[in-house]
Amino acid sequence: MTPTITKFLPFNIPLIEKEEIDAAVEVLESGWLTTGPKVQQFEEAFAAYLGVKHAVAVSAATAALHLALDAIGLKDGDEVIIPTLTFAATGNVVTYCGARPVLVDCEPWHFTIDPGAVERAISPRTKVIIPVHFAGHPSEMDTLLHIAKRNNLKIIEDAAHALPARYDGRMVGTIGDITCFSFYANKTMTTGGEGGMAVTASLEIADRIRMMRLHGITKDAWQRYTPTGSWRYEILDAGYKYNLSDLSAAIGLAQLRKSSRMWNRRAELAQRYNLALANCDAYQLPMVSPDVSHAWHLYIIVVNPIALGIGRDQLMKELRERGIGSSVHFIPLHLHRYYQEFWGYARGQFPVAENYSERCLSLPLFPRMSDDDVDRVAEALLDIAHEFCA
Repeated sequence: MTPTITKFLPFNIPLIEKEEIDAAVEVLESGWLTTGPKVQQFEEAFAAYLGVKHAVAVSAATAALHLALDAIGLKDGDEVIIPTLTFAATGNVVTYCGARPVLVDCEPWHFTIDPGAVERAISPRTKVIIPVHFAGHPSEMDTLLHIAKRNNLKIIEDAAHALPARYDGRMVGTIGDITCFSFYANKTMTTGGEGGMAVTASLEIADRIRMMRLHGITKDAWQRYTPTGSWRYEILDAGYKYNLSDLSAAIGLAQLRKSSRMWNRRAELAQRYNLALANCDAYQLPMVSPDVSHAWHLYIIVVNPIALGIGRDQLMKELRERGIGSSVHFIPLHLHRYYQEFWGYARGQFPVAENYSERCLSLPLFPRMSDDDVDRVAEALLDIAHEFCA
């Protein structure tokens, strides 16, 4: 029997507290709302947090990925290898540059990009590999770095899920040529709904991204409205409108100061899920390699429909009837109409990603959750397994 719902538990609620509200009010009262001194402070603080030389704040991780590809000189006819198991942005930005997104399968343990598939997909036109640190678990970066070095390729990391993940003791953001982070509302930290950051060790790349994020105008153009700035500016290239506002940066600074605390809570909640669901063979729990620190953006289980007695979609319905939200990450790119009709991909090409996408389920995981919330989700999952298993 389905229990009575007392309160709906959503899939995600961002942790917005007095610090973020005060920071936003301070900017609103300052009179400077768009890109300005708060953005510069946010960039400096973020770079210091990761231990990387340069950080450039932008309007979204999508913008960061696009500008990263522009900065390494991607052009018409080039190819970029990406996992099919990712969000639309990872592939779409490749097409913005006139290049071809070359999709490959994921490995079957953490569902990050399969290095063997990457190596097989390399052609004379390949210029970039974009690993996606899926759910917050870093990709197999050492192998990918060796592949890139042997083939003279760049690595741009899609780290939208991966703040503050570590790989072999290194912070994600300090490994590839460029790393792109997301501050969307449901990520491990937010800048108030939208926002992103590109980080790199290269001053040349950082300067290019900084210029191209604001119409291709000279990189310090925002200072023309300060007491020491000049009204004159110069357009150096046909850039984009990808800048971040001071209002968003102020919220980001407040979130960054509590990033470690939010991560600790996510890790505690993930461990509580692990302990509660460990003995139920209806659900495969997340696997974590010993050489990584998981960011725990997502806690994803994989449904065993034979043991459970129902499929993933029915499980989501049963959870919702019990007042629990959930989500799916992701429908592989090659299963979408655009990638099939325009690029010629087809169902059956990437079996690991397809099998995973039919059985994966993302459970609620956010710092505002209580232990009782996790227990409620786990008890519902166990109750459903008891009700439907053969």
